[in-house]
Amino acid sequence: MDKIRLQFKSVSEIVGSEEMCLMVLTDMEEQRQITLFCDHDMAVQIELRVKKVPITEIMLPEVLQSLLSAAHCADMMLYFSNIIDGQYKVGLYNAFTPEPIPIRASDAVLLSIVGDIPIFIDPNLMARQSMRYFPNTNGISLPINTMTNEMISEALQKAIEEENYEIASHLRDEQRRRNNHSQDQA
Repeated sequence: MDKIRLQFKSVSEIVGSEEMCLMVLTDMEEQRQITLFCDHDMAVQIELRVKKVPITEIMLPEVLQSLLSAAHCADMMLYFSNIIDGQYKVGLYNAFTPEPIPIRASDAVLLSIVGDIPIFIDPNLMARQSMRYFPNTNGISLPINTMTNEMISEALQKAIEEENYEIASHLRDEQRRRNNHSQDQA
């Protein structure tokens, strides 16, 4: 399995949104980044770990990680393999289970931080989804295919209201592509 190792860089709120936040992961050389959406609660959980707040030592992720370590479940890794309809497909791999255990992308990042479990991404996915990483920048580029259907609908409405028809056209095209994909799978 080809893979590129990722590292957690930051989590931040989206300006104008109280519920959604963005996480940035970079390659180890800090040349390329991928951006993930997460909810505000997950951002808070990650910030607690980044700031090493003592209460986290007795919180559920740390307790479960202790159990996994005690059971000698070594050689674990998290692997971003694909993106479908705005959702990264991530699997937790270990030496004892032949199939990956699916996990939500934001939970995978939290698990990685808590358990020091390495995160990897498929090189083709990294090539498609990543953007150049610029440290200490105020803005973040975001591929449209990482947006949820709800976010695309809201962004489309806003683009129409602001008469930004080029962006509206791209958003509408992504909606159609997803609708066609869903119909093909039905």
